[in-house]
Amino acid sequence: MVDYSLLAGQAAGLLSGEPDPLANLANFAAFVFSELPEINWAGFYFARSNGDLVLGPFAGRPACTRLPMGRGVCGAASTSMATLVVDDVDAFADHIVCDSASRSEMVVPIVADGRAVAVFDIDAPMLARFDAADKAGIEALVAIVAPFAVRLADVLAVPATTR
Repeated sequence: MVDYSLLAGQAAGLLSGEPDPLANLANFAAFVFSELPEINWAGFYFARSNGDLVLGPFAGRPACTRLPMGRGVCGAASTSMATLVVDDVDAFADHIVCDSASRSEMVVPIVADGRAVAVFDIDAPMLARFDAADKAGIEALVAIVAPFAVRLADVLAVPATTR
């Protein structure tokens, strides 16, 4: 069983003292990937002005770079602004296959100003990997990193010509 309270303390320590959101999100994805058993991908997707979700910092095999607006598990979680746990991705009608080894998935939206600005996505190579304790624990971990994701989303929302 995963000790999410221990992981929360470790995640908070990992992020403390570093103001750069990109560095913190990259470290967070690597932390979750290395500390949670039986997962094969962990990372962020960021909402863009056209509604697509674009790949952000992650750990694991190369992933889909862009997910069309509202599509897949990530799009469904983003649209509903609620955590989505899928026990069998093959049974999810609109699943987007980025890694054929992934069998189950959890997506936690990061919400600011009434909209999902990003999602944190975790894939596992086994069916029904995520239970209620994982859902609560991962949501608590994401709450620690969410302010950094919101800051990066704000930066990404500024057109490149004005940066």
